[in-house]
Amino acid sequence: MSNTTRACVALLLLAAAPAFAQQAPAVAQQAPAVAQQVPAAGATPPAPVAWSSLAPEQQKVLSRFAAQWDSLPPARQQALAHGSDRWLGMSAEQRDKARERFSHWQSLPPEQRHALRSRWQRFQELPPNEQARVRENFHKFQQLPPAQRQMLREQWHKASPAERQHMIEHARERGEKGQMPRAPPQASRPHR
Repeated sequence: MSNTTRACVALLLLAAAPAFAQQAPAVAQQAPAVAQQVPAAGATPPAPVAWSSLAPEQQKVLSRFAAQWDSLPPARQQALAHGSDRWLGMSAEQRDKARERFSHWQSLPPEQRHALRSRWQRFQELPPNEQARVRENFHKFQQLPPAQRQMLREQWHKASPAERQHMIEHARERGEKGQMPRAPPQASRPHR
């Protein structure tokens, strides 16, 4: 298996971890953070995953972890097992996209990766209905023409915290009425 493939496998395996998953690109550097997570009060700790319980295909994908498998924390074992299962279920096109995302993630400065991890953790803390709303809004945003998406991004980055809060409230009101978001009117604001 090539180093790129291994790196992508690590990315996808960690995508299954609670700290980073699905749409947000995960990285191999997160593995220690996942392993150190403490279960919530009253929660049962994760059960270890026996190497022998993995399918031969999973063992092949996870071969770089074989020698240390028994020393990995159970949460990490579960994340790796789930991620390898996801990787094996992907089409060649999906794997290529995952490799691309991982490459992009590696090129980000550490501060930006930290900010993205923090946002993902805040998202994970949202109730399921709020997570669904965020996903729905993200998909609506993706359906907008590129020029409109860029304009909205620029407006967001130029807005003050108070203006951003107003934009969020306005978007929520429009969402409750079933209307598509549109760009808010330009307010005159001092340049920073």
